[in-house]
Amino acid sequence: MSALLDVRDLGVRFNTPDGEVNAVNGLSFSVRPGQTLGIVGESGSGKSQSMLALMGLLAANGRATGSATYRGEDLLAMKPKRLNEIRGDRIAMIFQDPMTSLNPYLTVERQMTEVLEFHKGLSRKSALSLAINTLEQVRIPDAARRIRMYPHEFSGGMRQRIMIAMALLCQPDLLIADEPTTALDVTVQAQTMALLRDLQKEFGTAIILITHDLGVVAGLCDDVMVLYGGRVMEQGSAEKIFYKPTHPYTIGLLGAVPRLDHTGETLTAIPGTPPNMLRMPQGCPFSERCTFAMEQCRTDRPPLVAANDPGVLRACHKTADDIAVHMAGVR
Repeated sequence: MSALLDVRDLGVRFNTPDGEVNAVNGLSFSVRPGQTLGIVGESGSGKSQSMLALMGLLAANGRATGSATYRGEDLLAMKPKRLNEIRGDRIAMIFQDPMTSLNPYLTVERQMTEVLEFHKGLSRKSALSLAINTLEQVRIPDAARRIRMYPHEFSGGMRQRIMIAMALLCQPDLLIADEPTTALDVTVQAQTMALLRDLQKEFGTAIILITHDLGVVAGLCDDVMVLYGGRVMEQGSAEKIFYKPTHPYTIGLLGAVPRLDHTGETLTAIPGTPPNMLRMPQGCPFSERCTFAMEQCRTDRPPLVAANDPGVLRACHKTADDIAVHMAGVR
């Protein structure tokens, strides 16, 4: 199946008073129709900025390089008018904080109907009917009445559902979900992810899921891309990344996740702090925190190449076998 979105060598740069910040470096991936790609990593790893670049929503001091081909058109080279036609219609995004993403001065009705009026040319009456149906699909109770309310009149979980409904109004080909479960309690998190899974099955929408929650990725994603310092550390199927991780950073992330089947074990934190994006290490961006680091790691940046396991890419000077032997000795 051909790719719906094909991103090659994506870079994101920001000009600041202190110098240029390279937030994203050499990101390449593709997304097929109906596929779910998870992008994980610590705060500041470049997850959100890479997606904002695709949507043409970078801050004024930011610029994107590379290419992002959607159905034969490069999103990064598009004129603003054409990008506006695609954004919100064929490609939609759920932002991190629904309270700041929704307009507090407009009712939910107006915020939803204007999307349909702009992209689909519907009348206000037809747009309202479809908006109510979409709210019902995301399980907003009494949708016909509540659609006339303002965002502050809803709970955090309900606002998140409204954001999902707005993103799905035009039945997009691709949905980008940026930390869709942030600040939600565990029960609402589970409901939100189940909702995305159900809606994906119904509409066949491809999803790019940005998150730091590895449990969410394991339950929803087909493929995973692990970012650190704006670069890909490891990339492959969710099953292989979670059950056979070969990069020290991926192993560190998974080691910090509580597991019900490992009761009594101590969680292992990754030592140190994320790198200063203004002064990145010369070699591997993870070298300053990596327990496997050699002198080569500090001086030479490892290329992203195929691992021993087919379909997995990794950027590490240590071989997967060396790391596996070390991990076996630790256990």
